[in-house]
Amino acid sequence: MALKRNLEAGQFVILAEMEPPKGVDVTGFVNNALKVKGAIDAFLIPEMSNAVMRISSLGGAMLLQSKGMETVMQVCCRDRNRLALQADLLAAYACGISTIMAVTGEDPTFGDHHKAKAVYDVGMIELLHGIRGLQDGKDMAGVELAGAPDFMVGGAVNTGLSGQALEAELKELEDKINAGVRFLITPPIFDLSVLDRLGQIIPRKDVKIIPTVLLLKSMGMARYIARNVSHIHVPDEIITRLQKTGDKVRECILIAQETIKACKDKGFSGVLISTMGWENKLPEIIGGMGV
Repeated sequence: MALKRNLEAGQFVILAEMEPPKGVDVTGFVNNALKVKGAIDAFLIPEMSNAVMRISSLGGAMLLQSKGMETVMQVCCRDRNRLALQADLLAAYACGISTIMAVTGEDPTFGDHHKAKAVYDVGMIELLHGIRGLQDGKDMAGVELAGAPDFMVGGAVNTGLSGQALEAELKELEDKINAGVRFLITPPIFDLSVLDRLGQIIPRKDVKIIPTVLLLKSMGMARYIARNVSHIHVPDEIITRLQKTGDKVRECILIAQETIKACKDKGFSGVLISTMGWENKLPEIIGGMGV
């Protein structure tokens, strides 16, 4: 549980998102992680993000754990009922996975299986209370366990909302923290001023804030996010930088490195690096980020 120890000690941690493959060839998935083993505190394994069918978070986490790499397993309300969720959680801990992140999950209509039916047997707060119950030695039916897990539990916080949506987010955020969440991962951040209010929203020092640093792939990607993703702010300066540079991939890597350093300088607990399929760029990002 080095991640938990480092977070509690106030060290700046580096997480990397590793999307499991859509298929059973895990060679690239494992090799990309091995290339940065030792430089990454833990690998976050999404649970079929954007409702696209892939190897599960539990399966991906077990693969990397077997190679001596610490992982964060996502637990998703969308796909499993309370029986399956608890079974996966117990299996994860028994296999050495001690850090989890609870997520609601995107609706299946966003993904590649449009006939799939969402489960949502439990909501986010009920799931978190269920996790706390497991740690107290009982399942969600009140039956005692033969050995209880001891998870470090994380969640998500959307920093880009406003109005009534923000009020609802803050109410759920308070409920998440009261239910045992100890670290929060933000959406991708390009303008750190968006996070300035988090100190007021989350005054408790025992709740760690981990911004997501998204590796842009092109000027087109930056423009698309700026125009179409309302909760992520891409400053005009970044788009201008990408317009002027001759090596756009290199500039995208530099932007990611600068954002990581800025997050450390601002006193955040760490970052989650998201490369969206460009996991092979992780060594270059980490090698020159100077933190």
